[in-house]
Amino acid sequence: MLPRVAAGCFAAFLIVWPVRSGLDSGTFDAFSPSAELAPAYNQDDETPTQMTALDSAEPIAAPPGAEPFGLTAAPVTSGDVVSKWSGVEADLRAENEILARCRTDIAHCPAAAKNFLDIVAEASALTGRARVGTINRAVNLAIEPMSDMAQWGVPDRWSAPLETLATRRGDCEDYAIAKYAALTAAGVAAEDVRLVVVRNLAVNEDHAVVAVRDGGNWIVLDNRWLKLVEDVDMPKVVPLFVLDDSGVRRFEPAVSAVRQTSAPASS
Repeated sequence: MLPRVAAGCFAAFLIVWPVRSGLDSGTFDAFSPSAELAPAYNQDDETPTQMTALDSAEPIAAPPGAEPFGLTAAPVTSGDVVSKWSGVEADLRAENEILARCRTDIAHCPAAAKNFLDIVAEASALTGRARVGTINRAVNLAIEPMSDMAQWGVPDRWSAPLETLATRRGDCEDYAIAKYAALTAAGVAAEDVRLVVVRNLAVNEDHAVVAVRDGGNWIVLDNRWLKLVEDVDMPKVVPLFVLDDSGVRRFEPAVSAVRQTSAPASS
């Protein structure tokens, strides 16, 4: 079975690491790795194997074209993550039709769509990390952290951006999905944007973020802080899944660095 996106997924954005909020279960079934030995997953099924978590004093040099964290990833064609992501992609296509109508008839545009288009317009006027940081900040400030159980009465529900912006509430994957959609709408190439699920070893739970490629580096957008952090500077994480417009991939079982860095500085 897959791991559960647990409590820290839903923490409000902060400028410190780690942070934890009290929230119920998510898509994944729980498992409990130690700080020294964290689970990864077999390519052919969803049973745990072992991924050694190392303390790295120096950044990992990611080869050109590598996935975030300098790792390779193998396609996944079934399972909970695939089902959830397929549903999100269908919702994104439906919401894109709403946004297209809004661009020609703003008077009848839903408030959530106007909010999304305003975020995209502000970011589109910028380039590079300024564009990425604007979207990270805007989405973080637009959404109040809340568990799916508290909001919807179900353990896990992945929402498309307009639904999240309409309720102004969501958990970590809802923040990440909104940022993923806003980045591509603002002109960031689809091949340079990923939604990534990681295991946060500091609090022993899973967390969803967005990674954006900037030159040869991957920048991580997190709902828990406004600071832009490079993937190699994320403290105490093990990457699990990477999602984008080509589907879902599982990071290959391999040695993965666990950062022992200080908390990201405030913006």
